[in-house]
Amino acid sequence: MKAGSTAVAALAAIGLLLTATACSTGGSGARDEGPGNRGETVMSPTPSPTPTATSAAAPPSTTEAVKLVKDDPKVSQTVKRALKPCVADEYPVDVSYGNLTGGSASDVVVNIMTCGDAVGTSTYVYRTEGKKYENVFQDEEPPVYAEIDRGDLVVTKQLYEKGDPVSYPSGEDVITYEWAANHFRETDRIRNHYSSAAGGDAPAPTEN
Repeated sequence: MKAGSTAVAALAAIGLLLTATACSTGGSGARDEGPGNRGETVMSPTPSPTPTATSAAAPPSTTEAVKLVKDDPKVSQTVKRALKPCVADEYPVDVSYGNLTGGSASDVVVNIMTCGDAVGTSTYVYRTEGKKYENVFQDEEPPVYAEIDRGDLVVTKQLYEKGDPVSYPSGEDVITYEWAANHFRETDRIRNHYSSAAGGDAPAPTEN
């Protein structure tokens, strides 16, 4: 009986030793293996791609557009000499941006006007070439004004007859251009005639 009790005690001690070894830190129990027991693969999250910055030049401001015209060798010296501020540093210049030539950046339309009557004296279209602007259209015969209309260049030229005041022209030509084969070509021309009775000064009534 005593020998049997001794053997049982020895086996119990061995069992406790094995259990302590399996549960010690660094063991290979199921708790340490994690999702590997289920045959799953742990994937690290993939970072979102960083947007690539475009290399196209930013559209010029009004001040930069004035410098663009003054530095343009295609612009006449007469226009350059007349291009001066009306008040302080405010130039009589309208600048608009849009897609006219199908390039990667917006094209620039510059209209130069008179200070007093805001009559268009000349108009220019600049297209981006790399980081520079190229003059691809110009009209220096006043009165003239250009706009962007649904991807086309629309140039309006007011028509004056003898005796017409600046504020009341007799009519206008509206000319539409589209970009093709690296240049603008005329696609449409409309002539509008204005009524001399509308907007003008009515004759004074005569007394009997």
